[in-house]
Parts: sequence; structure tokens; C-alpha cells
Amino acid sequence: MLMHSKISAGDLLTKIKQREVSFGGNSKLKIYGTLRCKSGKRMNRENRVFFNSEHEAIKNGFRPCAHCMNTAYKNWKTST
Repeated sequence: MLMHSKISAGDLLTKIKQREVSFGGNSKLKIYGTLRCKSGKRMNRENRVFFNSEHEAIKNGFRPCAHCMNTAYKNWKTST
């Protein structure tokens, strides 16, 4: 898990281009989603975290976003 507040914009862009970062999340709400999610783009920088994989996000206790990952969210919702 990579905190947005602890990385420069250039380093983050490099990690995204190299596919070291694939998902973003909200550390307060414990929600993760795609990097293109409108909800994710609105969150505060200090709450934003990044993950290499969906597995990493789940391992850290995050749940899928209901907006950009609707199918995964529905599967998570029915399993809880």
C-alpha cells in the first residue's frame, strides 16, 4: 500500500506507467477502485492510497467501490 501524501506526482505517474500501481483507495472509508473512478478522483490526497493489485487491496481490508467495480462490489456485498 502506497500513501499518496508520501509520493511525488512524478514518481506516482512513473509507477502507474510501469504498472506498479493499478488501483486507488480511500484509507478512511476502506474502499478501493480503478484509477479512473470519478469517486476516487474527488477524495482528499491525505486519504488516498494506491495498490499494485486487487488482492493487495483486499488483503489490507478494503472493499470494492460500488461505482467503478459494481460486479465485484455486488459479490462482496452478498458474501458479507
